[in-house]
Amino acid sequence: MVNQISRTDSLATQVFSLVTVAVMISSSYLLYMQDVEEMDYDMRVPVWARNQQPFDTTQSYSFVLQQGPYERMGAADSWEALEHVMIPYNLPETEGGAAVDPQCVLNFDPDKCPHISLAYWRPEVPSGMKVPVIAEIGPYFGEESAGTADITTPGSWLGVGILQNLLPHGFAFAQVSVSGTGLSNHCMDLMGFSEQEGINAAVEWLGTQDWSNGNVGLIGKSYDGSTPWQAAMYGNEYLKTIVPISGLIGVRELMWKNGSSEARAPFMHNVVYGSYGFSSEKEDENLQNACQDYLLGPIHATNGYVFAGNEFVESYWSERYFLDRVLNNYRGSIYIVQGFHDWNVDPHMAVPTINTLLDHGIEAKVLMGQWDHDYPDRPDYQKDRSDPGRGSEAYPEMVRFDWMQDLLEWFTYYLQEKGPKPSLYLEIQNNRGEWRVEERYPATDSKTVEFDLGGNLTLIEEGGFGTTVYPGMEAVDDWIVFETGTFDYDFRFGGLPQLHLQVTPQGSGGSLYAYMEDCSADNECIHVGHAIMDLRYHEGGTDYQTVIPGVEITAKMEFFAMDILIPEGHYIRLSLRDIGEDYLPSSTEAAVDIELGEDSVLRLHEINVGNKIFFEPPVCMHEDCLEE
Repeated sequence: MVNQISRTDSLATQVFSLVTVAVMISSSYLLYMQDVEEMDYDMRVPVWARNQQPFDTTQSYSFVLQQGPYERMGAADSWEALEHVMIPYNLPETEGGAAVDPQCVLNFDPDKCPHISLAYWRPEVPSGMKVPVIAEIGPYFGEESAGTADITTPGSWLGVGILQNLLPHGFAFAQVSVSGTGLSNHCMDLMGFSEQEGINAAVEWLGTQDWSNGNVGLIGKSYDGSTPWQAAMYGNEYLKTIVPISGLIGVRELMWKNGSSEARAPFMHNVVYGSYGFSSEKEDENLQNACQDYLLGPIHATNGYVFAGNEFVESYWSERYFLDRVLNNYRGSIYIVQGFHDWNVDPHMAVPTINTLLDHGIEAKVLMGQWDHDYPDRPDYQKDRSDPGRGSEAYPEMVRFDWMQDLLEWFTYYLQEKGPKPSLYLEIQNNRGEWRVEERYPATDSKTVEFDLGGNLTLIEEGGFGTTVYPGMEAVDDWIVFETGTFDYDFRFGGLPQLHLQVTPQGSGGSLYAYMEDCSADNECIHVGHAIMDLRYHEGGTDYQTVIPGVEITAKMEFFAMDILIPEGHYIRLSLRDIGEDYLPSSTEAAVDIELGEDSVLRLHEINVGNKIFFEPPVCMHEDCLEE
C-alpha cells in the first residue's frame, strides 16, 4: 500500500492564505492607482489589474490599449520600408570570406567587402523630435517560407505587430539580416565572430543617425532572440535594452545538456543554417562563404558529440558563448520571454539565467508560460502546439493579450526614458494555468521536499535497456519506475528539480534519462518534466569527468525548468532509462547500476503559496480559446 503524503497546513490556514493574497492584490492596486493619479500618467497598468482593462482579446495577437498619435512615414497603403541601406564593417583577414575577397582587398569593388543589410521604418513626428529604434536581427529576412519576401517587408511574425502598435507611439523599427543571409554578404557564421561584428555595426549605425535619439532596443524569437544576447556582449553605449524570446545564451548550450547531445547537434551549422548563405542574392557566393568556421562547423559538432560537448578546439564554442561577456560588459536592461515547453530552445536558457542577471545588478525580468517555441500572445499557435502534459492544461490562460502593452511600457521607459519604471517582478505560470509573481526564479523561499529511491519513492517495476537497479533484478520493460504516495493537498513545486543518483557505470561512460509524470487515481498520467545526463558530466555543469568502469559516482542530475501543480489525490511517477526525448545515446554508452537508498534522492522545491500574488491575465475571447 502506498503511503499518503500529507500537509500540516489546515484548511483554515489555506483559506487565510488565499484571503491574504487577495488583500495584497487589492491593496497594491489601490496604491498603484494613487501613484498614477499623482503622476497624471495613465499608460502603466499593473499586471494583476490588466484583466480589468479593455484589451482586444479576439485577435490572433495582442494590441496596446491605446493607439499612438503618430503615422508611419511613407505610403499609407504600403508596408514597404522607408529605406534600405547596406552598412559596411571591418573584419580581420583571418575570418576569410568577404574579408579576403580580392575585389575587396584591392579596392576594385567595396561592395564585395563585409556589409550588413538593414531596412527601417520611422514615425512621422514633429520636426526636431528624435526617436529610439526597436530592431529585429536574424537570418530569415528574404525567406518567403519564413513569412517575408525580403528585408524591406515587415516580418508577419513580429514586425507587423510592432509597426501597428509601437511605431505610432514614437518608435522607429528596423530589420537586419545577419552575415551571409538575405542581402548581407560574407559567411553564414552561425552566431560566430563575423556575425557578432555585423550585429554591433548595425546597433552603432542605428544609434548614430540624425533622426535617432541614440537609444536602441533589440527583440526577436529563436535565432532572432539570440542576436540580442550577441549585441549585449559589446557593451555598446547605444544598446539600452534587449528582449530575447527563446534566445540562446550560447550555441553549445542549445545542443548539449549535461553532456548529452541533441540529435540535431551535428547538423546545425551547414545543413540547417549554412544553406541560408547560399540562398542569398549575391554573386561569387562560394568565395564569400570560404570561412574557416563555416567549413569546420560540422566537424566541431561531430567532435562535440563524441566527447560529450567537450572540445579539443574549445575556441569554437567559447566564441559562441554570450552570457559571461554580457555580465561583464552590458549596462542595459533585459526582458526574457520563454516557454516551459519549448521543444527548440530549452528553458535552461532562461532559468537560472534570470537569477544570474539579477545577482550581477542587471535590471531584468522574465515572462514564462506553458507554451512551447511561441510568442506569448498567439492563441492559435499555442493551441495547435499544446498536447496533454505539454501545455494544454494551461490553455487558454497561457495566452497573454497584455503582452504588447507590456512591451510598450518597457520600451517607453528604457528607450524613450519617460513614464514610470516597469516592475521587474517575474511572471511565472504553472502547468495548470495559474499565474503568479516571483522576485527570483527559482524562488528563494521554497521549501525543499526530498524523496529517496526505494523509500518514499517506491520502486514499482524495473527493466533493461542498459540500466539496472543495484544489485540487479529481473527485467520487466525498458523503464525503471518509481512512485510517490498520493498527495492530500495541491502540491506546487517549481524551478530546477534535482535528481542525485548513486550509480556504478559498467563502462567508461553511459547516460541517464529521467521522466517525471503527474498521475491520477485511475492511473492516467501526463508529462511534467524530464532530465538528461551523459555520465562524463556527472558532477553537473560543464566540467568533463573521467568515468572508470566499476567505480561508483554520484550523478547530479538537474531537470529542465518546470512549474507544476500536482492536484490533491494525484501522485508523482519517476521513470529512468538510458536515453529519451530528442537526444542521442552517449558515444560511450554502457550499462549503469543504480543504488537505492537515501543517497539517491529526488529533490523538489515546494512553492510558498502563502507569500505569492496570483493573478489572471485578460480573458482570451479568440475563437480558438472558446472552442471546447
